[in-house]
Amino acid sequence: MKPLAVLGTSSDAGKTTLVMALCRIFADRGLRVAPFKAQNVSNNSAVTQEGREISRAQCFQAEAARVEPSYLFNPVLLKSHGNSSVQVIVNGLVYKNQSIVDYYAEIDHLKTQVKQAFTSLQLNYDLVIAEGAGSPVELNLLQKDLSNTYIATTFHTKNILVADIERGGVFASIYGTLELMDPVMRRNLIGLVVNKFRGDRRFFDDGEKIIAERFGVPVLGVLPFLPLNIDMEDSQSLGNYRQRLNDVKIRVAVIAYPGLSNYNDLDVLMADAELEVELIHTYRPLAGFDMVLLPGSKTVIRDLQWLKEQGLFREIQQFKKSIFGLCGGYQMLCNHLYDPDALEHNPACIESGLGFINDTVTYQTPKILKREDYQLFSYPAISGYEIHCGRMAEYPLYYRDDKIAGTHVHGIFDNDNFRGDYFKGINPDYQGYAYGDYRDQAIQGFADCVAENLDISAILKALQDG
Repeated sequence: MKPLAVLGTSSDAGKTTLVMALCRIFADRGLRVAPFKAQNVSNNSAVTQEGREISRAQCFQAEAARVEPSYLFNPVLLKSHGNSSVQVIVNGLVYKNQSIVDYYAEIDHLKTQVKQAFTSLQLNYDLVIAEGAGSPVELNLLQKDLSNTYIATTFHTKNILVADIERGGVFASIYGTLELMDPVMRRNLIGLVVNKFRGDRRFFDDGEKIIAERFGVPVLGVLPFLPLNIDMEDSQSLGNYRQRLNDVKIRVAVIAYPGLSNYNDLDVLMADAELEVELIHTYRPLAGFDMVLLPGSKTVIRDLQWLKEQGLFREIQQFKKSIFGLCGGYQMLCNHLYDPDALEHNPACIESGLGFINDTVTYQTPKILKREDYQLFSYPAISGYEIHCGRMAEYPLYYRDDKIAGTHVHGIFDNDNFRGDYFKGINPDYQGYAYGDYRDQAIQGFADCVAENLDISAILKALQDG
């Protein structure tokens, strides 16, 4: 079976969620499916059982495909490191911190890594579904484009083009992309998907005809706008969450500092009908909330400095109710954060923390990458993962007293028992819900809706005939 690539006319066209849906659709048809993205740019990452780090989006797609995530699904990951530099992660391990110029200077080496990963997946899976990045026709970057042109031309993928109708100009974006598309990519194009359509589907019947007749590309489907409250790909998508505020018992303030990362920790809270979650982007009084959550951060010391500049640092110190820190947020709760080798902050520095935990964070290599069942807060088996360079001598994994709690382990609130007990401690009327069931229902419901509105048979035929 030929591999499939899902490309977009622009960023945020819906490639990630369409790949997720296709993974579930084809898995439900008995195929062993591997998601793939050659290069992702995201601070939202997760750890595989191999002890490797990949984009959270590819873990999400693997979950939909019902396969174990692997570093092969995302061989190159870039994470913002500040000062116009990126942390380059290759095959799930930190390679180096580089400027963008230096990164592009090594693109041939990275192509080799991408090719090896993709080839390995083809040998072990029935179908590889590759997600493109941004637009496939950024002409000034074609020779440096790992996720679109390189994959499509090297592996002769069958291609689907996704266009976002919500942002306007859908016909121009489709026409321009088709006209500028690489000939090999264009020749292997199965068809087009119009995404995020709102309203009566019949109003686009003429549009579908225009695309087919004037552009010579079949429309495989018109997908309705489908909000999905799990695994937002980037921090800009956090505003798209739809909270179910029909039974609010606890108000949670999430401190949304500039370096916010691993925001999928918020999914379970955002989906909870008993929690009202508000993202705090700038100074405001916090006394009206029942809990403050300090989430993960890619730039912990800079975000700690930001808290001080905003006035939120003192506001948090004076908060009289529950405070919880996750990973970078956990480190902020300590007395001091020490970075002698400038791993976290350039130049090397020591920064005073919130002072709730009598410990010092020291940043060291290598990065801790673990995924396992942890013994935390007297619970014998909480599934989660660690991804951090900061070490704490006294409380390396977790801490809790009457008011303050935190852990280096991401995913702790996904555990129904821990989450239920923690929030009942804040409000005894809290009931809780089964997050795993909610999550799988959300994935399955999204995939089923896509299947109803997409010509899956035409896609399968193209992949088999290729």
